[in-house]
Amino acid sequence: MNNIIIYGSNYGTTEQYAKELSKRTNIEAISFENVQEINKYDKIIYIGGLYAGGVLGMSKTLRKLTNIQNKTIIIATVGLADPTDEKNINNIRNNIKVQISKEIYDKAKIFHLRGGIDYSKLKFFHKTMMKLLYNAVKNIPQEKLSSENKAMIETYNKKVNFVNFSDLDKIVSEI
Repeated sequence: MNNIIIYGSNYGTTEQYAKELSKRTNIEAISFENVQEINKYDKIIYIGGLYAGGVLGMSKTLRKLTNIQNKTIIIATVGLADPTDEKNINNIRNNIKVQISKEIYDKAKIFHLRGGIDYSKLKFFHKTMMKLLYNAVKNIPQEKLSSENKAMIETYNKKVNFVNFSDLDKIVSEI
């Protein structure tokens, strides 16, 4: 079987997950920017960082698929918010539905991992977006905040790392 792990990472936590999964499965991991011919693979594992609701590089990569009948597709997202919270999962999945075809979405096994953030390393654009988001939600009453917004407020302007490689076990089992 011809398998590949493809990842989209800006700041490193998604790449860490991809490389650890590669070690555990003996499947090559490459950045979405370096994928040449995706259709030659039977099993495609896409791990992407969440940025403004989108999964980095996923749409660009998976739209190159022409025939998915005999393919296994696994998608794993990596974000700051708690991936066990049902609201977060629903938000992420609704955003994924907008990014890929219904055919791919219906076929894919989807997992969610928790990443991290280091504000000192954010690019100007991402730092500005986070500041705007923070300013928009910081005065919302606590009881009206989503868990995603609570996590963003708690971690704003800090360095946090929620990477947990044992969360890859369920993906390894699926592979």
